[in-house]
Amino acid sequence: MEANVSDDSDISDCQRDVIAFLAGAGLVGPQARAVRRIDTHGAHVFIGAHDVYKIKRAVRYPYMDFSSLAKRRAACAREVEINVPHAPAVYKGLVAITREADGRLVLNGAGEPVEWAVHMARFAEEDVLVNRVARTALTVDEAKALADAVVASHGAAQVVVEPPERATIAAIAHNVLAALPGLFGGDDGDVLELTSELSRRIAVLAPLFAERARAGCVRRCHGDLHLGNVVFIGGAPTLFDALEFDEALATVDILYDFAFLLMDLDHRGHRAAANAVFNRYIWRRQEHTDLEGLAALPVFMALRAAIRAMVGAQRAASTHEGLAESRAYLTRARSYLADERPLLVVTGGLSGSGKSTLAAALAPMLGRAPGALHVRSDLERKALFGAGELERLPETAYGADVTARVYARLLAKSEAALRVGHSVVADAVHAHPSERAEMAALAQRAGALFVAFWLDAPRDVLLQRVGARKKDASDATPQVVERQMSYDLGELEWTRLDASGTPEETRCTAMSYLHASMGPR
Repeated sequence: MEANVSDDSDISDCQRDVIAFLAGAGLVGPQARAVRRIDTHGAHVFIGAHDVYKIKRAVRYPYMDFSSLAKRRAACAREVEINVPHAPAVYKGLVAITREADGRLVLNGAGEPVEWAVHMARFAEEDVLVNRVARTALTVDEAKALADAVVASHGAAQVVVEPPERATIAAIAHNVLAALPGLFGGDDGDVLELTSELSRRIAVLAPLFAERARAGCVRRCHGDLHLGNVVFIGGAPTLFDALEFDEALATVDILYDFAFLLMDLDHRGHRAAANAVFNRYIWRRQEHTDLEGLAALPVFMALRAAIRAMVGAQRAASTHEGLAESRAYLTRARSYLADERPLLVVTGGLSGSGKSTLAAALAPMLGRAPGALHVRSDLERKALFGAGELERLPETAYGADVTARVYARLLAKSEAALRVGHSVVADAVHAHPSERAEMAALAQRAGALFVAFWLDAPRDVLLQRVGARKKDASDATPQVVERQMSYDLGELEWTRLDASGTPEETRCTAMSYLHASMGPR
């Protein structure tokens, strides 16, 4: 739910009395602050000191119809039903606004219902994600928690093996692309180019969409997973305001559902957060279908941006606002469809050299949105044993046979992503020449650009860093570092970086080399 400035000029006549009633301070008691109203394209929301009431706007769009009281009641009831499981602290229930015999409007009175509302508990608006990221970037822990919330939502979502035809990506795109010329002009260059390229990509990906549906990737999802529909309550991200007005539009591929969140973060200048959320989601789910599905992610993100452009332009048409923001989304949609050769960047080095820190810093800056897939050996080892990120593994988990399996996972995941055009940052010690050679061979097989860094740092720096670690997936200890110092690394053909300084210094050095070595792309 994202706020727009209230504008009485586009209020339906049938709702004027109700809106005036809900805007009255008497709803929330004599001690309450004045009720504040915000409007979205589909709702009027009234925020009091402790309670929030939301009514559906009496509007009809091609994709959303709240034109009758019965339809608005059904939508309110469905909103409560689908959101309570994920946001029980937010949703209080469905209430009727009734007109009594004396003509007064009351909540849940004995008279005839003239409108229906969703009753919600008020939460701090600064904790809504769209407002939070306007002030500051998400922390790493917040990004992980956000991804975990989406993983939980998708894990609980009902699988729909045969989704309705109008819920397919092709049908959704057709409706959006058909609406854009009337909003931006039939000869608009951005619209024409987006329509051509998005339609072409969707046709090419049709077999993948069908296969993903058969594999259970199409589910009854949140459906409207942008930053305005996530709030941090008690420090934990809570998804709310799931799409309630059309079951078909919410019955979509889980990566398409996820793409809205990634696109919104990226569009608002938070590519690093989008990349962190993306990588956490992929790692937590441990599903090969997600890696194959990366072929469709540019289309999913472009379509989400195009929908934002459409909705914004429709809103602008009714409120006489400008089209600048909608135009920016249109441009963003086109950018997601730009062709780009994938890149495989590998970071190696002894424990404490900063290879994982560098990999995480580089990933958002490489490849197509939301940045490169970061495949980390420490995390793959934990996943191999079904362990949590911070759960310490026994010594037996670090034997040569297990390490070989970890590197095999690293290679397989990297190859799966590269094969569908998604860049990868692979992060592991890579102490043995054979491990380094396999990475170079992978890049050649996949047709990817290849850059490999070996991070060097003095023994005392390595020991200090490893000894100071907290809340990290690596199980390395100072004793492990001492053992690694005796490794025979063989001939090192990778680019060696002095990693004894700050992480930012190492990142800048690496980026300078990347820019110089890759040239124009």
